[in-house]
Amino acid sequence: MAKEKVVKDIMVNISKYPHVPYWFSISKAARIAKVSLFDTKEYPVPMALLVFDEKYNLMGTVSLKDILKEIEQGKESKKTLDRPVSEVMTPAKSFVEPGDPVTKASSLMIQNDLELLPVLENKKKFVGLVRIVEVFKELKQLLKTEE
Repeated sequence: MAKEKVVKDIMVNISKYPHVPYWFSISKAARIAKVSLFDTKEYPVPMALLVFDEKYNLMGTVSLKDILKEIEQGKESKKTLDRPVSEVMTPAKSFVEPGDPVTKASSLMIQNDLELLPVLENKKKFVGLVRIVEVFKELKQLLKTEE
């Protein structure tokens, strides 16, 4: 049986995802997403923006789906799009450490309905992200080796 990988083996660099400060408006976040993701033809899965505080601590993520919902609602009221992105983001409440097993990341993602999971070193330093895509590939690989 193959040795299970740990989070650091499958995590992605945070530079793959555009980021915004928590006070940016939803409309400004939508413009950042357009320029960072679509104009550059970079399509990280899942498509999302990282949301940081003024000390560059990760506060959460805002997906394109979240932004799209707000744009739909904003057709009726411009105020909706002027709200800060922090009001619609998914807060970063769960995280894993680089040495944690991939199965721990999988469990947290399932329990908390997440597609992105922050990786924190020593429960402080944000060093990467685990995506559901890599978690799935790794767990699928484990199933293969057991057959």
